[in-house]
Amino acid sequence: MSRFFRQAGDSDSDSDESEELMSSGDEAPQAKPATGAKTAMSRFLRKTGPGADSDSSSDSDSDSDEDSDSDSDVPKPKKGLPLRSDSEDSETEEEEDRQGIRIMSAQEKRLAEMEGTGKAMENALKINDWVSISNEFDKLARMIQRQHNVSEPIPPFYIKTLLSLESSLTSAIAKEKEAKKKMNATNAKALNSMKQKVRKAAKEYEQDIAKYQADPDTFERDYTALITRDAPPAPTVARAAIGTAVTNEDEDGGFKPVGKGGRTMLLTAEGIFKSLQAVQEARGKKNTDRGEQIRILEKLLELATTTYQRIRVLLALVSSRFDYNSSASSHMPTELWISAQNEVDQLVAIVASNPAFIVQEITEDYDDLVERSPATEKGGIVRIRGSIISFIDRLDDEFTRSLQNIDPHGTEYVDRLKDEKTLYSTICRAQAFYEQTKQDDPLSRVVMRRLEHIYSKPDAVVDALESSAESADIKPAITLTSSGSTSALIHSLCVYLYKSGNSLHRTRAMLSHIYHYALLNDFHTARDMLLMSHLQESIHSADVATQILYNRTVVQLGLCAFRSGLIKEAQATLQDIFTTQRVKELLAQGVHQQRYQVLTPEQEKAEKQRQLPFHMHINTELLEAAFLVSSMLVEIPLLASIDSEELKRKAISKPFRRLLDFADRQVFTGPPESTRDHIMQASKALQDGEWEKCRDLVQSIKIWTLMPEAASVKEMLAKRIQEQGLRTYLFTYAPHYNTLSLSLLAQTFSLPLRSVTSIVSKMIWNEELAASLDQAGGCIAFHRTEVTRQQQLALIIAEKVNSMAEQNEKALDAKMGTSGGWGDRADGKAGEKRGEQVQERRGRGDRTRGGSRGNFLSDVINMFSDHLRTTGGGRGRGARFAQGLGNQMGHTSQRAG
Repeated sequence: MSRFFRQAGDSDSDSDESEELMSSGDEAPQAKPATGAKTAMSRFLRKTGPGADSDSSSDSDSDSDEDSDSDSDVPKPKKGLPLRSDSEDSETEEEEDRQGIRIMSAQEKRLAEMEGTGKAMENALKINDWVSISNEFDKLARMIQRQHNVSEPIPPFYIKTLLSLESSLTSAIAKEKEAKKKMNATNAKALNSMKQKVRKAAKEYEQDIAKYQADPDTFERDYTALITRDAPPAPTVARAAIGTAVTNEDEDGGFKPVGKGGRTMLLTAEGIFKSLQAVQEARGKKNTDRGEQIRILEKLLELATTTYQRIRVLLALVSSRFDYNSSASSHMPTELWISAQNEVDQLVAIVASNPAFIVQEITEDYDDLVERSPATEKGGIVRIRGSIISFIDRLDDEFTRSLQNIDPHGTEYVDRLKDEKTLYSTICRAQAFYEQTKQDDPLSRVVMRRLEHIYSKPDAVVDALESSAESADIKPAITLTSSGSTSALIHSLCVYLYKSGNSLHRTRAMLSHIYHYALLNDFHTARDMLLMSHLQESIHSADVATQILYNRTVVQLGLCAFRSGLIKEAQATLQDIFTTQRVKELLAQGVHQQRYQVLTPEQEKAEKQRQLPFHMHINTELLEAAFLVSSMLVEIPLLASIDSEELKRKAISKPFRRLLDFADRQVFTGPPESTRDHIMQASKALQDGEWEKCRDLVQSIKIWTLMPEAASVKEMLAKRIQEQGLRTYLFTYAPHYNTLSLSLLAQTFSLPLRSVTSIVSKMIWNEELAASLDQAGGCIAFHRTEVTRQQQLALIIAEKVNSMAEQNEKALDAKMGTSGGWGDRADGKAGEKRGEQVQERRGRGDRTRGGSRGNFLSDVINMFSDHLRTTGGGRGRGARFAQGLGNQMGHTSQRAG
C-alpha cells in the first residue's frame, strides 16, 4: 500500500520513508510490513519533561531496530551522490539545537544599524557619490540623536566616521580643484553640504573627538564600560533538543527591570547637565513622551545640589509642563497648572534670595554642560538665559483659558477661581524680583498683569488678594498697606505704567484707570481722562484686546453716568455700543451670529479665545435697561416738542425709536413681562402725562437689584421721571393754555415749587418753550403763534442746507487728513499742537477757497439762523425758526404790495 494511504499509527520512521523514496524503483513488491514494528514518535511531539530520557532511549532503540530491518530487506542505493543517513541528520539537528540563539538588545541593534550605514557610506565614497553619502550621513545623525534621547554615550564608531569623512572631504575638495573635468552640479552641491554638516558635527562633538584622538583605546574602553554597566544582559533562548531536558532553574537570575522601550536611564547628580540637554533636545519632536520628560526633570530636581543646577532644572521643568498640553483649544489641566505655579514660586524665591544669580532673556553665550558659580563669573554675577515673565504670562493666560472652558454655573468654576489668590501672589513676587534686579521691560509687563487682576474688582476682593501678597516673604514696593486704599494702589500702578516706554501698556493702563474711576461713580474724572487721552480717535487701529477693554470702559462710564443721575450723558455714551446691535460681541461676552455671515473654524476659534471669563461679564440686560430708560427720558420730551412729522422721524436713539414704533403698532398690549415691555409701556404712559404709572413700571423692573445702591437708583429715576414728565406735559399741552399756574404744576407732578420754577425758566431760556414767566402771579404766560406751510418748508430747506454744509466739512477733513493715527502719540507730545495745526490748515483752506460753495453755504445758514432767532417767538425750536421766517416773508410781501 502506498505511504500516502497509511494510517498514522502504521507510519514508519523518517529513515524508512527516505529509503523508500530513494529506492522505489528497486524495491521488491513483497516488502516487509511495518505494522508489527514499534511506531516512532515524531521529535516535534516528544515531551521535554523529566521522563524524556527513557522515552528517547526507547525510541532510539526502536529506531535502530527498524533501521536494521529495513537495511536487511531493502537493497542499498547505488553509489553516486553522497547521502547522509538519518542518524547523521539527527546528530546535526541536535548540535544546532544545542547552540543557543542570542537575541540582540535594542542598543546592539542601533549600533549594528549605524555600522550598516557606515558601510554604505564607504561604498558610496569609493565611487565618489556624495549624494548618497549625504543621505546616509543624515540617517546616521538621526540615529545619534536617538542615542541622546535615551541618554546613551556616543559610540567610537561615530567618532571614527567623522574623522574619516573629514579627511575624505579634504582630499575630495583638493582633487575637485585640480581636476579638469568637474563633477556634476548635484554631486558638487552634496559635497559642499557634507562639508558644512561634518564641520557642524565636529564642532558639536569637539570634546569627544579630542578624547578619542588623545587615546582611542581608552575612549573605547570607557564606552564599553558604560554600555555594560547600563545595558541589562540579553537573554538567550535555546530550542530544546531531542532527548534533552530544559531546566527552568535560574530563569530570572541576572535580569533587571527596565523602563518603557526596554531601556534604562541613569540619573545622577554628576550627569544632570547631560540629562538636561538630552531632554531639551527632545523637546517638541515627534513621538516624544512629555509625561516621561516631566518625570525625568522632577527626578533631576531632587538630585540637584547647587543653586545653578536647581535654577536650570526649574526653568526646563516649568517649560515642559507648559508643553504638555500643546493644543490651543483646550486648557491646561489644573494639577499641572498648580505644579507649574509652585515651581515658578520656587524659582522666584531662589533667584530673589541669591542676588548673584540673575535670570534674564538676553545673556552672553555659555557652556550648558559646565557648572557655573559667582566665583568663576566676571562681576560675580551668574546670568542664566530664561524668562520668568513669560512663565507669569503663560500662567495667567492658562488660568483665563481654564475659566473660559469651565461651566460657570457649577462649583468647579468657583473652586478654580480661588486659585487667583495664589496667582496674584506669584505676580507680586515676580514684581518684587524685577524691582530688585531693575529690569524695566519685564517689570512693566508684570505690573500690567497685576493691574488687570484688580482694576475691575470691588475693594473687598482687592483686599483679599493683597492680603495674600503681603503675607509672602518677598513683597513689591507698591502694596495696599503702603498706598492706603485701593484707589491709591491702582493710581500708583497706573502712574508707573504711564512713565514706561511701551505705548500699549500706557493705553491699557489709562483705560483701566478710567474703568476704576467709573466703578467709584466718579464720572467727571473718568470722562475728563477719556477725553484728554484722545483714545476715541485712534482706538480703531489698536489690537483686538485693547478695543475690547475700550468698549468695556465706555460701557462702564455710561453706567456710572446713569447711577449718578446724568441721563443725557448716559444715553450719549451707551448709544454708540447699542447702535451696532452687537453688544455681546463688542464686550467679548458672546459671539454674534449674523444672518448671512458664516465664520470659518479658525475665526470661530479666535472669537472663543477672546471671550472674557464669566465673572468679568457686564450684565447686558442691566446695560440695556439703563440705555432704554435713558433714551426714554431723552426721546419722549423731544417727540412732544416737535410738530412736524418729518422731524419726528429723526431720532436721537434709533434702537429705542424702533422699539417704540413696534410697540405703537401692536393692536393688543398685555401686561409687561420683559424689561423692554416695562420700558415701552412706561414710555407710553410718559407721553400721556401719567408719570406715576411710568414711575411704577420702571421701578418694578427686577434687574435694578443687580445694580449697587439700588434704592438710591430707583429714587433718582423717580425724580427724573417727574421732571421729564413735567417737560413732556408742557410741550404737549402748551397750545391749549394761555396761562398755567406753577403751583398747580408742582402739585400735579409732586415737585417743589422751586424745582418747577427752575425747570420752566430753563426751558424758556433755552428757547424750548415760547412763554414768559409771571413771578408775581405765579404762572406761565404762553405765546401762541401758528406755523404756516411756508414757514415749515423754509425750515426744512434750512436744515437740508445745514446738512450739506456739515457733509462738506467732513469731506474736507477727510481730504486734508485731520484724523490721527494709533502711533501719533507715542510719547504724549506729538499731539499737543494738533488743534492749532488743524485750525491753521482749515484757515489756509478757507483762504485758497475763498469763494467756495462750502463757505458760502455756511455764511448763508448763519445769517439765516441769526435772522430767524431775532424775529420772535413760536413754540419749540422748529416753531421759532418758522415764526421768524414767516414774519420775514410777511414784511417782504407788505413792501412789495
